[in-house]
Amino acid sequence: MSKSTLRILAFINGVFLVTLSVSMLVPVITLLVFERPHEINSFLWSSLITFVSGLILIAQGRSRQQASQLRPRDMYMLTVSSWVLVCLFATLPFIFSQHMGVTDALFESMSGITATGATVLSGLDNMSPGILIWRSLLHWLGGVGFIAMAVAILPMLRIGGMRLFQTESSDRSDKIMPRSHMVAKYMVAAYVGLSIFGVVALWLAGMGWFDAINHTMSAIATGGFSTSDSSIGHWQQPAVHWVTVLLMILGSLPFVLYVATLRGNFRALYYDQQVRGFLGILLSTWLILGTWYALTTDLHWLEAVRHVAVNTTSIISTTGFALGDYTLWGGFAGMLFFYLGFIGGCSGSTAGGLKIFRFQVAYILLKANLKQLVHPRAVIKQQYNQHRLDEDIVRSILTFSFFFTTTIAVMALGLSLCGLDWITSLSGAASTVSGVGPGMGPIIGPAGNFSSLPDAAKWILTCGMLLGRLEILTVMVVLMPLFWRH
Repeated sequence: MSKSTLRILAFINGVFLVTLSVSMLVPVITLLVFERPHEINSFLWSSLITFVSGLILIAQGRSRQQASQLRPRDMYMLTVSSWVLVCLFATLPFIFSQHMGVTDALFESMSGITATGATVLSGLDNMSPGILIWRSLLHWLGGVGFIAMAVAILPMLRIGGMRLFQTESSDRSDKIMPRSHMVAKYMVAAYVGLSIFGVVALWLAGMGWFDAINHTMSAIATGGFSTSDSSIGHWQQPAVHWVTVLLMILGSLPFVLYVATLRGNFRALYYDQQVRGFLGILLSTWLILGTWYALTTDLHWLEAVRHVAVNTTSIISTTGFALGDYTLWGGFAGMLFFYLGFIGGCSGSTAGGLKIFRFQVAYILLKANLKQLVHPRAVIKQQYNQHRLDEDIVRSILTFSFFFTTTIAVMALGLSLCGLDWITSLSGAASTVSGVGPGMGPIIGPAGNFSSLPDAAKWILTCGMLLGRLEILTVMVVLMPLFWRH
């Protein structure tokens, strides 16, 4: 990698750090509103250190106008370095304000910026509002950052799901508007608009303004950080639960289609095969598991469906909110929740997981192969969203799916070597790589957190969060010796 390329990357990363330093002023304003000025210094020092570091990188770098010189292989380095660097500096408020160790602070920061939602913190109900808003803000920033990456960077690297979405969907982003920066503006507008809608809706449903802001940022980013140890179960109003479900769904839909909707194509979301599949899985799960839950408890059917809707939507969308401890619902429900954690939302959304379209493509391939066995000489069309499935796209999907499951398996073995039981090891690896947040079992389940895990396990899970968020292959390419050879 040439010096000129490194200087361009330094400039761009410097801009990211300056932006992060400005974001650290949000907790400062929050603490002033809550009349807790004695807690401000931690965020001011964090902001100052981050700002100066960003300026140094900008001064050593080259103008972002020369970013067009970056090759596709350079974009791998930009993606990984920016997420790691932002995560490292985002730990400062946790270290200065909460006096957390480096391991815990990095775990919490990575969980926030990757919108995973796993936490090592407890006592949230009485925690500093500055830290609470900072955790939620990391979700919000990471969510919009991932959308931009999924639409602008990953397709060019030929590994992201949005490449399929952009090349095979009838609502391709390159047809929405001719200039990518205009697409980005509309996407940010949609993101901010949904966030404002969420805050107002949760406030009208019964939340206070501060809690509504925090939970909206978590829900839209499909993150899962809450202002209460009881998560969304702290609020007993059904309206709060249903609004939260709606926000999680909205955050799980492709933001490129929101752009198409803003441009006047009001049928874009409805006719998209991925969206319809996602909503179909949600509704089916609500009805089936809700009916089962009503039959096995004393709850009214509508009440059971509400509990199921919150928890299953949270798991499928990889948000991580919880309404009660669903691991106590029995073996059937526990196993189903574990499976649901792999699904994820739509490609081009803030959600993690394997993504709906990969399951849909796998089903299309299965049907085609079965038909081929029955009619060996037949020419079987393989289409997705009324467009032909290229072999290149199918190969990339299969490759990602293989390494996704392999990563979880290797991480689970590593966690078991740290002394964790098999349920905690397997569910912890799966939940962090998928971006779900809470795992299964009494330790890291929805009623617990990750604070009691050994430091080695936290480092493994922190790496898992980064791998899962960047779709694994991005990080793997940078780690290859071949990548660093000219």
